Amino acid sequence: MSQINYDAMSDTELKQYFLKHRGNRTAFQAYLDRINQRPHRIIASPDDPDFDEKVQAAIRQKLEAGRSRRSQQSNNSNAADG
Repeated sequence: MSQINYDAMSDTELKQYFLKHRGNRTAFQAYLDRINQRPHRIIASPDDPDFDEKVQAAIRQKLEAGRSRRSQQSNNSNAADG
């Protein structure tokens, strides 16, 4: 069996690999290590009077970024097909 190089995978590739190989503890650990290395952004503190608004804005931003990414991937896919 050949050794898998998780470091050579993109974040998306590593996530997809782990999801397809859920019993692979090494892949799971590599995925956790990678996401835990990312800096954590503080949106708001619990005592912030604008807590709800800030959290909702962050959620909307994340959802929009995902939509934009999927749209771009779809456009790239369509361009490659054409």
